[in-house]
Amino acid sequence: MQTHKAKRIEITIEAPMERRLTDALQAANITGYTLLPVLGGSGRSGVWSREGQVSRAGGMVQLICILRDEKLDQLLEAVLPVLDRHIGVVCVSDCEVLRAERF
Repeated sequence: MQTHKAKRIEITIEAPMERRLTDALQAANITGYTLLPVLGGSGRSGVWSREGQVSRAGGMVQLICILRDEKLDQLLEAVLPVLDRHIGVVCVSDCEVLRAERF
């Protein structure tokens, strides 16, 4: 079966910034992504958990996007202003997809 090279971008960001992030992607014409709640983790501030949070405001979300190589810079330029002053991690990795026309 033939596969096609693509980029996988994972952005973990504070839940209150979710709308700004997705708006920035829409404005950059990046329309394919998946949002997931982040249940907990550990970072510079120590261990944290979504459990026990009164609201989503203290939580994190992860956005996953798979796209063609040539759109990567467009995506990164769109999200950098959103991430600039907030907690956030961006991971970019190579992946392969089966149906290239969907990306």
